[in-house]
Amino acid sequence: MKRGWLASGAAGVVLLAGAMFVPAAADNLTVQGSTTFNTMLLVSHRAAIEAASGHSLAVIPNKSSIGLIALMEGRADLAMISTSLQSELALLKKTKPDLPYAQLRNFNVSRTRVAFAVHPDNPVRTAEVDTIRRVLRGEIDNWRMLGGADLPLRLVIVRDGGGVALSIENALLRGEHMTPRNPIIVVIGSEVPKVVAREPGGLGLAQLAEVQARKLPELVIDAEIEQQLNLVTLGNPSSAAWDVILAMQNVAAKELHAAK
Repeated sequence: MKRGWLASGAAGVVLLAGAMFVPAAADNLTVQGSTTFNTMLLVSHRAAIEAASGHSLAVIPNKSSIGLIALMEGRADLAMISTSLQSELALLKKTKPDLPYAQLRNFNVSRTRVAFAVHPDNPVRTAEVDTIRRVLRGEIDNWRMLGGADLPLRLVIVRDGGGVALSIENALLRGEHMTPRNPIIVVIGSEVPKVVAREPGGLGLAQLAEVQARKLPELVIDAEIEQQLNLVTLGNPSSAAWDVILAMQNVAAKELHAAK
């Protein structure tokens, strides 16, 4: 009798263990936001992230602020942003004060570097931080003041809400908004290097990988500006969202390790 109880008990444990390891049903999650985030992680690693998380992703790259709005309006499961959440919220609250900001949860995935892109024909390759600050404030609007040709200097930037611009404002202007003269405004970050490639006087504020992908020269300054890549959820993450966050963090960690 005792032997039979042990046998049936063992069988029950096996069945229970089997039930415990049944994979969770795959979900389809919508991710909206930063083109920088998308370029850095999802363009090359989406398949690996989906395989590791067990969920499929509908990715809509637009802009950090647009991703956050979509998240808070229920049109996205995750927002991808390329600056600190605090920076984005400070800007969004001015125009959309009634959204549920207090419910947002931020998860850092990785970090990257901001780059200043110049046209290939532009001989200027270095600048002092103070000089760049004057450019951002509109005090300098000609390349001759940086040792270059007598050519209008036109800052190429994403309209309000872009993660690169916000990261630069925080690092160089202590959060003050840049006010360049005669800038070229684009909708999303991936357009910045494209414009600089055809604009001889352009100075593009972009993510390093996008500048390198377009094979554009970089204007190097004596300071490194770091850009955060974060995922944001509305309220605590669902089980599926957690799976995706962890998968992206693991992929990003492997990328950083490989780059060293």
